[in-house]
Amino acid sequence: MDVHVGRQAIYDRQGDIAAYELLFRNAPGASSATNGGALATSQVMVAAFTTVGLDELAGSRPCFINLTADFLLGELPVPFAPEHAVLEVLETVDVDDRIVQGVAALVDRGYVIALDDFVSGSGHERLFGLASYVKVDFLGTTAEQRQAILDVRAAHPHLRFVAERLETADDVAEAHALGFELFQGYALSRPAVVSARTLSASRLRCVHLLGLLMAPDVGLDRIVSIVSGDPALSYRMLKAVNTAAAGTAHRVSSVHEAVVMLGAAQIRNWVTLMLIGDLTEAGEEQTADILVQAQLCRLIAESAGLAGDEAFTAGLLDAVAGLLGMPVSALAGSLPLAPAVSDALLHGTGPLGHVLATVQAHAHGTPPPAGSDGDILGQHLAALAWATRTAQAIRSN
Repeated sequence: MDVHVGRQAIYDRQGDIAAYELLFRNAPGASSATNGGALATSQVMVAAFTTVGLDELAGSRPCFINLTADFLLGELPVPFAPEHAVLEVLETVDVDDRIVQGVAALVDRGYVIALDDFVSGSGHERLFGLASYVKVDFLGTTAEQRQAILDVRAAHPHLRFVAERLETADDVAEAHALGFELFQGYALSRPAVVSARTLSASRLRCVHLLGLLMAPDVGLDRIVSIVSGDPALSYRMLKAVNTAAAGTAHRVSSVHEAVVMLGAAQIRNWVTLMLIGDLTEAGEEQTADILVQAQLCRLIAESAGLAGDEAFTAGLLDAVAGLLGMPVSALAGSLPLAPAVSDALLHGTGPLGHVLATVQAHAHGTPPPAGSDGDILGQHLAALAWATRTAQAIRSN
């Protein structure tokens, strides 16, 4: 799925970008938020800190993030370190004793506080001693109100004032003349939406299980634990094993019994292929396409005296990343892959990198890399036959 974060620059008096405010967006072209409150704040946090990346969003500059009362009271966690963001107390928050205590606790932990859309008499004055920034909405205040707000500098010289929602050049000029230190608004720049692709929680679970299964030292007990920890996966795997054992008198009734009957390697293959189907939510034809690439990599590698399992893994992950529309580095980087597989996927280097390049050239109808030998057409037909049978088995279980 795609996640989107709005980012609007905040400028200093010299016209340089001093910080960014991060805003919730639900689509690449969205100009405003469609969700509000704690949901929007949570999604901005998750997107900014775990998906898009704070470095990409802001570099070394601070980020301003809106917080609702849930976060200020500690009912929802602020999951990042204090140096990463300025926490904005929304103007909709009713400042009572509990809010003051909650903000004080955040400040004690090192967080920097800003008062958003401040209006005199709102009760937010109680936070002046804890805040570092006061943001003043030029569209929502009169010139007299703005001057009155700035007059509190005499009693609170530590506060920095941000002029926001500057819509015209006259607004910018007035803000400079009044002595504001920071400036934000459409007259300077509009929010830009930064998007990134990420995996849903269910797909992340699949990737986690794949990583455990693909670890070079995974043993029988670990495989049993992985499969047993997912009831749906256990059921499907047992059904598949009993289908494979059709015609025999014995039927397996436990994951451990299935592993003993078929062997750890075969069970790992079954579960891996099922997880690939779950991860990509692919139909039979798409599953077959993934398996063709993986098996073709295996056949080419084995014909060159390389490890077939490692080549299969490289081909499989490369194809899955392509189907998900995400960089292979984002998928492979989270898995404990063997160095040869990691080098092939992340850098295209090593013998397996050459195998991947050969398969990709064949898929695109371009000349293979130098040194590619063997009957790739025959290998492709063999991979296609195997993948079609296997995909049908997976989808039927």
